[in-house]
Amino acid sequence: MTLEDIVFWHWWIAGLVFLVFEMLVTAYFFLWLAAGATIVGALLWAIPDMGWQIQFTIWAAISLVSLGGWKIYRRKNPAVEKDDGLSLNQRGNQYVGRSFTLEEAIVNGSGKIEVDDSTWKVEAAEDIKKGTKVKVTSADGTILKVEAAS
Repeated sequence: MTLEDIVFWHWWIAGLVFLVFEMLVTAYFFLWLAAGATIVGALLWAIPDMGWQIQFTIWAAISLVSLGGWKIYRRKNPAVEKDDGLSLNQRGNQYVGRSFTLEEAIVNGSGKIEVDDSTWKVEAAEDIKKGTKVKVTSADGTILKVEAAS
């Protein structure tokens, strides 16, 4: 078989192979190669006497344009990740920025708050009375760093 013998279904099979590669690596790269191959297959079906040079040129152009378009779209519309897995074993990080009421006064820089069904040790630079609203500024292991909420 030579390049002159390529027919539309060869491009469709190539598109399916690229889709399988995409499913295996999920890099959003092979998807655009698959799209280009599928479109070239459809064009070749409509225009059967298209030369192989034109087919590969169209495939490369469609693949590059669609990949570039995807990159531009992603730059303008970044994905919102709910949980990237970086805080999997750092539960305290989910409380940063939230406010809670002190269950135990902060004396000598240490106190406690109740969050949901857990009690957390908190630290602050100054002493704060029990019942005062505090805002979590950071987490250090199992200790939440807080400051008086304004």
